[in-house]
Amino acid sequence: MTAGLWRRAAAWVLPALLWAWPASGGRDLAAQLTRDADGMKAALVETRRHFHAHPELSNREVETGKEIVRRLTALGYAPTAGVAGHGVVATLQGGRPGPLVAYRADMDALPVEEKNDLPFKSVNPGVMHACGHDLHVTVALGLAELFMRHRAELPGSVRFIFQPAEEGAPPGEEGGAPLMIKQGVLEGPAPVAIFGLHTQPELEAGDVALVPGPFMAAADRFRITVHGKQAHGAQPQQGVDAVYVGAQVVTALQSVVSRRNDARRPLVLTVGSFHAGSRFNILAEEAVLEGTLRTLDPDAHDQAPRDIQQVLDGVCAAHGARCTFANQVLAPVTVNHEPLARQLLPALERAAGPGHLKPFPRVMIAEDFGFLAERVPGFYAYLGVSNTARGLKGTLHSPGYLADEDALVVGVRVMAAVMLARLQGG
Repeated sequence: MTAGLWRRAAAWVLPALLWAWPASGGRDLAAQLTRDADGMKAALVETRRHFHAHPELSNREVETGKEIVRRLTALGYAPTAGVAGHGVVATLQGGRPGPLVAYRADMDALPVEEKNDLPFKSVNPGVMHACGHDLHVTVALGLAELFMRHRAELPGSVRFIFQPAEEGAPPGEEGGAPLMIKQGVLEGPAPVAIFGLHTQPELEAGDVALVPGPFMAAADRFRITVHGKQAHGAQPQQGVDAVYVGAQVVTALQSVVSRRNDARRPLVLTVGSFHAGSRFNILAEEAVLEGTLRTLDPDAHDQAPRDIQQVLDGVCAAHGARCTFANQVLAPVTVNHEPLARQLLPALERAAGPGHLKPFPRVMIAEDFGFLAERVPGFYAYLGVSNTARGLKGTLHSPGYLADEDALVVGVRVMAAVMLARLQGG
């Protein structure tokens, strides 16, 4: 072969070989991560049971944060503690060039008295991991171990974010994803994507789901105060009955959903508490109503508080009362970045296995992961945790919530696969 032919052959063959090598290496690494994840069950179960037995409320995750730091340090990380209260952040620099991705796990529990008879039942009275955050932390720590084992082969970096107060900071306190963002967890540099998952008792263990686009609702918490005038219950004409006006407000607020909102935009308005009065024969001077507003549509989210205010003004004026309205945004609509979802869906399906990627509807439950996904592309999956045959189910936020621990391996396996696929995508 002449020198010219060699040069022309090299121009075609060598780039093809260079292109194919990372792909082949990537497939090998993905397969190795899957094998390693499948061998982690015993360690994952131990980790989950520790955190389940020691739950802590939002912005009070002192020992949870310390234990996460201890475990990350033992794996070879140099974690930063005390982020946004008791949060922890740790970054792994891979051995090969590539982008930075982030993984977020929430770590707080709920004010629920556990009713399950388990050897690792909550030891903290009135506090329980009734939303699966113990599993979330466990999967994140499993990923941290898995990626550390293969650090030399990892094409890029992973930032692990253990977040306090996803369930909402106590009144008067900052917390959750907004405070973590404020303190820079998405900076220096910004990740190209952020990942996470949530346990889903409506799916069986072994199954996963991904809903592209908007899939979890924005959530607001509102407080309405009706200011009336106290009087004797036998002479109501001399006062303004805050109970009666408050009852009219509760009824009238449903017109925001049924008559003001476009029916094609999902909207839920719930008044969850109504407190008024001090004695059976005295007109209440004040009534306090608290509730939540949920929607999957950003325009509806903007419009609904204005509609509530207008309804309040009219009802209260009609009865001679004065009403005040305060609204707090707890979470925006949580959105799975659609191009990212399309890119990574094949990797998710391969890792889950045939028949285990399930369809799932959009829901009106909220997640403050939405704040993070507003700033960088988000990928948030559902992890099935029920086992109907074994009686392991329950519902989120209930004292009987139970999870099949086989789901832990699935969570590590599928999230490792999609994160690796994004890292290899450059």
